[in-house]
Amino acid sequence: MQNSSNQTVKNKGIYLLPNLFTTAGLFSGFYAVISSMNGHFESAAIAIFIAMICDGLDGRVARLTNTQSDFGAEYDSMADMVSFGMAPAILVYNWALQDLGKIGWLAAFIYCASAALRLARFNTQVGVADKRFFQGLASPAAAALIAGSIWSGSEYEIDPTNISYIVAFVTALTGLLMVSNFRYHSFKEVDWRGRVNFIVMLLLVGVFVVVSVEPAIILCLGFYLYALSGPFITIKTIKKLKVEHIVGDEPVEADNTELQQETHDREDTSQNTSTKNNV
Repeated sequence: MQNSSNQTVKNKGIYLLPNLFTTAGLFSGFYAVISSMNGHFESAAIAIFIAMICDGLDGRVARLTNTQSDFGAEYDSMADMVSFGMAPAILVYNWALQDLGKIGWLAAFIYCASAALRLARFNTQVGVADKRFFQGLASPAAAALIAGSIWSGSEYEIDPTNISYIVAFVTALTGLLMVSNFRYHSFKEVDWRGRVNFIVMLLLVGVFVVVSVEPAIILCLGFYLYALSGPFITIKTIKKLKVEHIVGDEPVEADNTELQQETHDREDTSQNTSTKNNV
């Protein structure tokens, strides 16, 4: 009886470490909303990037420490909606869309609703969809695209009223990319616990140096390129493009020949890595 009681109490507990990162991301998203309401747009944009980092860490920390839980997954989804759905929509509305009236808040709503739909679809496809690819633009990447644009505009003192219609178009289009069927690399196949070549570490140092030179512009351009990579990858891996490859309920699968080639390349890479480690 005592063991059963202890087991019940243990199951009701909440893992601290991964949920601590989730809470930090939620705090950053909420801070971004408050900052945008006070006119501190650059601080709000940076806060969204911090939320993105926290979101990337909580899941990986949970897997590395074997502290995954249903509560953590649901909590992470709710936090993502605030940090990558509501916060970017309110931020971009306060920055450039407020003077457009109905067009402005509708563009922001399209983004916010698309983020919610994107998260709901992702939660229903856990364990079913191909882990190597996201179906549609991931909400953190979409939020980073919006935040990067505002960060760049604020840093270079661009008058948002002069580009308000462009911002509205980009905001709505980013939302539609989230609910599209375009395939985006998830980078989940990267083995963070594995060994890498010394050159890889040098390249990582180089990336940090380049980003630190002009973080707003570099990050903004990087996420714009990532957003454009989805349609490119989809068109490349699909022989005949159809409507369901762009939007629909079911995840898009690449052609068998393309999948076989990718699997063969990964197997060759794994064999080469094993051979180098043995040597």
